[in-house]
Amino acid sequence: MQDRIKRWTEALMMIPGLSGFEGNVRRYIKAELKALGLSAKTDMLGNLIATIEGDPNLPSVMLIGHMDQLGLIVRKIEASGMIRAERVGGVPERALAAHEVLLCIGQGKTLPGIIANKSHHATTPEEKYRVVPYQELYIDCGFRSGEEAVAAGVNVGTPIVYKPNVVELAGGRLGGTSVDDRAACAIMLELARATKELRNLPTIHLVFSVLEEFNLRGAVTAAQVLQPDICVQLDLALATDTPDMGHRGDVKLGAGPVMSMFSFHGRGTLNGCIPHPALVQLFQSTADHEKITLQRSAHIGALTETSYVQLVGKGVASIDMGFPARYTHSALEVCDLADLESLTRLLLAALRRIDASFSLDRDDYVE
Repeated sequence: MQDRIKRWTEALMMIPGLSGFEGNVRRYIKAELKALGLSAKTDMLGNLIATIEGDPNLPSVMLIGHMDQLGLIVRKIEASGMIRAERVGGVPERALAAHEVLLCIGQGKTLPGIIANKSHHATTPEEKYRVVPYQELYIDCGFRSGEEAVAAGVNVGTPIVYKPNVVELAGGRLGGTSVDDRAACAIMLELARATKELRNLPTIHLVFSVLEEFNLRGAVTAAQVLQPDICVQLDLALATDTPDMGHRGDVKLGAGPVMSMFSFHGRGTLNGCIPHPALVQLFQSTADHEKITLQRSAHIGALTETSYVQLVGKGVASIDMGFPARYTHSALEVCDLADLESLTRLLLAALRRIDASFSLDRDDYVE
C-alpha cells in the first residue's frame, strides 16, 4: 500500500495545478481511476467526482481531497520583460524570493522563471532583515522586453507555481511541492482501489475538489448535488515537532494520522469546524480497535472545506482527518509516508464500521 501511495503522491506533486487551473491534475486522476475500473465525472467548477455505490440504507460518505495548489498569477508585464504577480492562496511572502517557478502558458507548456532576490552586495543594513512584500517582488524569465514575454505566451492571468519538486528524505519522509493536498489525492486513489470490490459499505463519494486554496468553496457545489450525510476532509495537519512549532500542539511527523478537534480562521474568514461527535467517536474507536495511534489537533489560523460543506442542505456531519506536515504552504513541504499509509488504513477500517447501528443523532452522544 505504501509503495502505491508513494508513487501516486510523487506523480501528483510533479503536475502543476494552480487553484482554478487544475485540469492536468484532474486528467491524471481520472485516468488512474479509469485504470482501477471506476468512472468519474467533472462538474462545472472542475471537481472530479467518483461514486462507489453502497448500501442505500446507510449514511452516505463524501471524502474530499483538493487537487489545487497555491501560487501566483501574472498581474503585470513590465516593459523590461520582468513579471509582477498576485498571490493565489496563502503564499508566505518571506519564503518567496530566490525560488524557481513555472509559468503555465497553456496546452501543458511551461516557462521557467526565478523570483528575484536583490543582490546581496547591494543590500543595505535596513533591507537585510526585511521581508519584501510580494507586490515589490518580480519574476525574471530571461526576457529582454515585455513584447518578448508576450510572444513567448505570457499574459496577464497566466498561472504561476513553485517549480515542481520531489525530495526523498531519510526515514521514509517526502518533501517537495504541493504535498498539500496531493498526498490526500493519492490516499483517495488507494481508497478507490481498496473499496470498489468490498461489500456492505455505505455509498462513498470521492470528491477531488478545486479552488480550496482560493476560497474553500469548490467542494460545496459537489455537496449540494450529492447531499451526503457525512463529509470527511483529508488534508494536512500542522506538525508541531520542530523547534519553532512546539507551542502550537503535540502533533509529530511519523506518529500517525491526526483528527482535528477544532479549527478556526479569524483573519477575514470567520469560519471553522468543530467535528460531529459521532465521527469523533467513530475514528477514535476504530483507531483503538486497529491499534493505530491517532493524534489530535486544535488550532486557529487554518481551515478546510468542511467549514462550508457542513452547512449544506439539512447539515452534513463533518470532520477533518489529516496527515502531519511540516513547512506548510512553502515550496518544500514535508510529510511521512508511514502517516499516509496509517491514515488510509484508518479510513478503510472506519468505513467498514458504518453499519445499521451507526447513528448520527446528536442526542445519542453525551458531551
